[in-house]
Amino acid sequence: GAVAYTAGNVVLARRGARHRKRSGHHRLQPSEAEQAGSGRALALGALLDGVPESAVIGVGLLEGGTVGLVTVTAVFLSNLPEGLSSAAGMREAGRGKGYVFGVWGGITAASTVSAVLGYTVVGGLSTAVVAAVTAVAAGAILAMIADTMIPEAFDRAHLASGLILVCGFLVSFTLSHV
Repeated sequence: GAVAYTAGNVVLARRGARHRKRSGHHRLQPSEAEQAGSGRALALGALLDGVPESAVIGVGLLEGGTVGLVTVTAVFLSNLPEGLSSAAGMREAGRGKGYVFGVWGGITAASTVSAVLGYTVVGGLSTAVVAAVTAVAAGAILAMIADTMIPEAFDRAHLASGLILVCGFLVSFTLSHV
């Protein structure tokens, strides 16, 4: 999962989506005028991120019957800036509203299918396969966190970033086990 994510991320970075998950003002995403195709690259990046996230949500339904609201909210909030930036880039490039909604509708559909497959198909397989699918998806998610979220957190709060990470993990762990 980490290898696939990293390879995809390298391709996307070369096409204008290097900082697609960054929200800081000093790491602006290039506009379509600066780098043609950056809006499409952002959309492909959302697909690259969204499929493993959604698969994990689907597999998570197998274990306890529900996925925590915290998990779904975190996935939604982490993808919202990327979606808005991509849509703005596509509109700036002259793409129509139908095109933009179509692209994002397709990404939403692919992520939904990934979650459904994670729940239905993986659920009928052996526990070893479930573990492998979860490990691949988790590898992709961990690579994304290491490449994007941790460096940004360090840029913003470097003295406390380790403590904040551990506190966030503890809150997430506690909420998922209560």
